[in-house]
Amino acid sequence: MTDHSITEGGKPFLLEGNEVGVLLSHGFTGTASCMRPLGEYLNKAEGWTVLGVKLKGHGETPAAMALTTAQDWIDSVEAGLQQLEARCKHVFMGGLSMGGTLTLYMAGRYPERFKAIAPINACVAFSSPNLAALAFDHNAPATVPGVGSDIKKPGVTELAYAEVPVPAVKQIYALMSVTRDLLPRITVPTQVLVSPDDHIVPARNATHILGGIHSSLREQVLLHESYHVATLDNDAELIHQSIQRFFKRTLAC
Repeated sequence: MTDHSITEGGKPFLLEGNEVGVLLSHGFTGTASCMRPLGEYLNKAEGWTVLGVKLKGHGETPAAMALTTAQDWIDSVEAGLQQLEARCKHVFMGGLSMGGTLTLYMAGRYPERFKAIAPINACVAFSSPNLAALAFDHNAPATVPGVGSDIKKPGVTELAYAEVPVPAVKQIYALMSVTRDLLPRITVPTQVLVSPDDHIVPARNATHILGGIHSSLREQVLLHESYHVATLDNDAELIHQSIQRFFKRTLAC
């Protein structure tokens, strides 16, 4: 994997369509390319306008990401929401991993601005003492091994940084903590998609999310044939169809 491929895969994408908009966010150290198959499916099947955002510091270099904060990542998503709202009557949101965390954060902050959400393998608690120990360690290394490409399907590789910039660890912990406390403010219809065999994010996050939100319409979709990067894994078609069905259902309400 080259820096050029990450840069190309990290570019945001806009698929023009009708007045129904879908905002998609990739995850921690990842790129917009992991959300593009879902976006293309929804655009082709329903004619929806789909925007895949690029989170600041991603799709560049780990050094660039090290200079960013959770506020920067939130700002990236908020800018995408404003872009969609300028052309769409209804807006949905979905995201993978930290993109799912950002989806929950946005729905907690702005419940009136979304028709429904679909976080995929979202994280509000890592439950990793080793990772947590890095957050405030003055002697921590600049980077640690990456968390990308946890994929069950043979021959598939995620475009993501090979290393995690340690300064960003503190930022994702801050984002998860705030998002956990926002869960009770989430009232929009919510579909939680989760891989029981996820080697990056504990699957019990889904239970915490479903138990914490106050949405009257909520459901869980199990991705039994995928690991963490489920949007590129064996359950990609299931994800596409499940999210399409759920979003269409809420449009009719």
